[in-house]
Amino acid sequence: MIYSTEVQNMCPVAKGAYHGPAAIPEEGDWVQVKEIKDVSGLTHGIGWCAPQQGACKLTLNIKEGIIQEALVETIGCSGMSHSAAMASEILIGKTILEALNTDLVCDAINTAMRELFLQIVYGRSQTAFSEGGLPIGAGLEDLGKGLRSQVGTSYATAAKGPRYLELAEGYVTKLALNDNNEIIGYEFVNLGKMMEAIKKGTDATEALQKFTNHYGQFDDAVKYIDPRFE
Repeated sequence: MIYSTEVQNMCPVAKGAYHGPAAIPEEGDWVQVKEIKDVSGLTHGIGWCAPQQGACKLTLNIKEGIIQEALVETIGCSGMSHSAAMASEILIGKTILEALNTDLVCDAINTAMRELFLQIVYGRSQTAFSEGGLPIGAGLEDLGKGLRSQVGTSYATAAKGPRYLELAEGYVTKLALNDNNEIIGYEFVNLGKMMEAIKKGTDATEALQKFTNHYGQFDDAVKYIDPRFE
C-alpha cells in the first residue's frame, strides 16, 4: 500500500469505537453483513433493456451468499427469452457478487440482477422476517398451475377499443359484450392445466373443453367476439 508524503508526515490519531455495519433482517434474524457469505434470502428484481423493448422479473433464493435457485421470467422480446435460458444456467451456484459482475446475456436480466442485489444487501428481501427463509423450490410458487408465468396481455385502439388477450386465469378465447358493446366477461383456457392433462394422455379436444371456463357476466352477454380476429 502506497501513502502520499502528506499522509506519511501526519501523526497517528486513534480511531474511536467500531460498531460494525447496521444489522439487516435476514430470514427471521438480524445480521451484520460484512461478507457476501453473510447474505441469505429469497427476493425479486425487475429489469428492463436499454431500448425498453422488454422486461425481466428475476427471483433468486440465496443461501449464505450463493444462488441456489433462480426463476427468470421475461416478456416483450423473443431474444430475451433465449437469454433467459442461458441466464438460468449461469446464475445458479454463483455468489450474488459474482452474478452482479457476470454478463447475463441480456440488458434486462442484468438490470434485474442489479436491482435484486440492492434489495438483498439492504435487507429488503421477501423473506426478511421469515424464520429460516424459504426452501429451495419456493420460487416455483410464483407460477400458476402447469408452471406458467402470470401474464396479462391486453391491446386497445381508440378506434376499436380494448381486447383482452391473456389474463391471470389463462388464454382468452372470447369476450362477452353487453348491448353497449362493453366487455362484461370473457372465456379463457387454462393452458397450464390443459397441457398437463394432454401429457397424461387426455385427448386434446377433451382437455380443451375441460379447462375452458369463463369469468364475469359471461352468460348475460348479447354478443361474443374473438379478441384476436374480430
